[in-house]
Amino acid sequence: MSTADDRPDDTLVEVKDLHFSYGPNAIFRGLSLKVPRGKLVAVLGSSGSGKSTLLKLIGGQIKPSAGQVRVGGQVVHELDTAALYALRLKMGMMFQISGLFSDLSVYENIAFPLREHTDLPEELIRRIVLMKLHAVGLRGASRLMPGDLSGGMARRVALARAIAAEPMLAMYDEPFAGLDPISLNVIAQLIRRLNDALGTTSIVVTYDVSETLKLVDYIYVIAEGKLAGAGTPAELLASEDPFLKQFLHALPDGPVKFDLPAPPMAVDLRLAEPSPAR
Repeated sequence: MSTADDRPDDTLVEVKDLHFSYGPNAIFRGLSLKVPRGKLVAVLGSSGSGKSTLLKLIGGQIKPSAGQVRVGGQVVHELDTAALYALRLKMGMMFQISGLFSDLSVYENIAFPLREHTDLPEELIRRIVLMKLHAVGLRGASRLMPGDLSGGMARRVALARAIAAEPMLAMYDEPFAGLDPISLNVIAQLIRRLNDALGTTSIVVTYDVSETLKLVDYIYVIAEGKLAGAGTPAELLASEDPFLKQFLHALPDGPVKFDLPAPPMAVDLRLAEPSPAR
């Protein structure tokens, strides 16, 4: 199985021996992975595996208990406030629930980060906003409010906002969740097309296996706080690893059990005596 290009100059994000816990609940137990520049990389895992937490660690919202997260050669959790702020200006984020400002129009939502983080004149901001909306097929919705949008349209506006400043790193948190098949395919193709057109590096975290396999350059699969598999879509589909086979092909039988251990049904229904402990 091949590995993602790990030459220092070609690696934008490096996660090394990462440990993180929410209280007693260990999320990562030595996770390591690398994201090459200019590539579209997916991080797959079941619900609760820590995919969204990984994005927060990359963005510096939380700090690891051990290990490192490097972005552009900088250790994120070692940066002071000013340096972290400067690094975040180079990142774009599409939130799982879109995260649009409900009291701002579509136009104002996309203009917001440009006004907040740049000194661009208003006429140039207007052109950028309209170009980004045009790129996602929603230039005609610029005056609408978020409450007027369908779920798929809101995701596309969120995507336009995430790439408004053409960041070096774009992160997408469950971009396909809850979408109908048409909207899902549109969002997926937009992510691919915009990544290539802008020369951006993109990380998509999702549990949507089928769409991801058609979309990305490289995949990491995480389970139980560690890396369970890595490779191109073709390599992972051909893997004979029991967990990867079950996860990628949605098989009912495998290492991951659907049912939690329990006594026989007859015992719980008091139709039989439990077996004596040995």
